[in-house]
Amino acid sequence: MSDKPEKFIDENGLRLDGRRVDEIRPMTVEMGVLSRADGSCYLEWGNNKVLAAVYGPRELHPRRLQRPSEALVRYRYNMAAFSVEDRIRPGPSRRSTEISKVSGEAFEPVVMKQFYPGAVIDVFAEVLQADAGTRTAAINAATLALVDAGIPMKGLVASCAVGKVDGQLVLDLNKPEDNYGDADLPIAMTEDGEITLLQMDGNLTADEIAKGIEMARKGCEQIFAIQKEALLSKFGTTDEEELLKEAELQAEVATSEDETEDVEVVSEVVSEVALEDEDDELKDEVDEDLELQDEGEAFTDDEVEDTSDEAEDLFGEDVSEFEINEGTESEGDSSSEPEGAESDEDEGEKNE
Repeated sequence: MSDKPEKFIDENGLRLDGRRVDEIRPMTVEMGVLSRADGSCYLEWGNNKVLAAVYGPRELHPRRLQRPSEALVRYRYNMAAFSVEDRIRPGPSRRSTEISKVSGEAFEPVVMKQFYPGAVIDVFAEVLQADAGTRTAAINAATLALVDAGIPMKGLVASCAVGKVDGQLVLDLNKPEDNYGDADLPIAMTEDGEITLLQMDGNLTADEIAKGIEMARKGCEQIFAIQKEALLSKFGTTDEEELLKEAELQAEVATSEDETEDVEVVSEVVSEVALEDEDDELKDEVDEDLELQDEGEAFTDDEVEDTSDEAEDLFGEDVSEFEINEGTESEGDSSSEPEGAESDEDEGEKNE
């Protein structure tokens, strides 16, 4: 173990590794690294190196441990004997048993266990290299391993720790800060902010706890972004993006169909108006011909036949009943009365 530093935060507000108090360590993720596991993830967070693997759902033995209405999620956290500077004894310990229990419970609100009654889902988190915050790193890796295994989940789980050094709260403790700090507050939460794990080692006031939870929330938001980026690189576009693309495509098709319908409607209206105009012109011609007939103007047989056909097409009636004067009349002869007929004036004189 290295010696305790004199100061954890310098006058510029920078920590021993150059981070600000609200910054997390760099994180890299690789999914699907184990071919024999149903789901797996390798995660590096600072100097932490964690490998998570998921097996199942599969039948649980012994049968007395089965749950008739849901699956059992078994979480096993373990630190490799070579993961720290001083070799540790391999196998389970009180610390690893406690971390396994609380970490497994962190997934209770999100894993949809009701789909696999009587089955078991085994989650293994193996710490290959430790550098403070191993339980939180293991939870982040196990979340992605569960997704890689196709386990139905309501959402992701992210985990981050807050500590206190030099009387100040800091996010994501490194090894010196974890060893010599005043407090350690590991937290896990879902995407909607529900806290699924909260532990504390050390002394913090109520205000410091509230502030620490808010700092951890912001740290988990950064982790969620990293997790989603890893999922996109493994599985491609998300369902939401595919739905948005499909909706945009449907909107474009609907818009083009509406435009086509509008053009057809406008074309029909224009055609109807044009036909109405032609009908009006034809009506005017027939009316004019009939007026000329009433005035006594003569038409040829061809003109009479053409006019009758046009009128019959327009009105759907037989207009042959109209009597149209035939032949050619001499100019100046304005009377068509027969000889011997008396005019109105002569008749008036007789009445007088």
